[in-house]
Amino acid sequence: MIALDLTEKRFGATVILGALRLRVEPGEVLGIAGPSGSGKSTLLRILAGVDTRFRGTLQGPSRRAMVFQEPNLMPWRRVIDNIILPTGVDAATAEAWLSRVGLAGYGAHWPGQLSLGQARRVGLARAFAARPELLILDEPFVSLDAGRVAELLDLTAALIAETRPAVVLASHAALELDRLATRRARLTGRPARLSEG
Repeated sequence: MIALDLTEKRFGATVILGALRLRVEPGEVLGIAGPSGSGKSTLLRILAGVDTRFRGTLQGPSRRAMVFQEPNLMPWRRVIDNIILPTGVDAATAEAWLSRVGLAGYGAHWPGQLSLGQARRVGLARAFAARPELLILDEPFVSLDAGRVAELLDLTAALIAETRPAVVLASHAALELDRLATRRARLTGRPARLSEG
């Protein structure tokens, strides 16, 4: 379970996030919507443990993984190393996850040889290879065509059902939230606050 009791998050004198409480149980997918600039990515970075400069408390599992808006692959490392190095899994496990996301045989490729959709699949493989108890998805399907989004949504839904982490998904796209979220919340206002439903 992930539990955040936030008093505030500010950048300098500007308060970005106001007081909010958030709980997500294993197997649950909390979908967070909100306008651009509302603080969705900031909230996700707090949940991921990347941003620790906030007032409040965060409790959660140590095994966390995040899928970003960009695949964030190391271009100087082969695809398989982009899974092994961040997660510590062995080569066989990395290859198995590549196969699981439809990229069997791509381990020796360089990231520059991949399409954006394939790179996003590597990002998913890397995240799930870490066996996270908390999975954070920050608009992971942005800028893909509708067909690719549908494929990746089905794949992501299957992987979540199989591994059952607690999941927080931020997205502008109703299709993504409809497909994956078991609960919905919205960030609105200045400073932003979270309202469920």
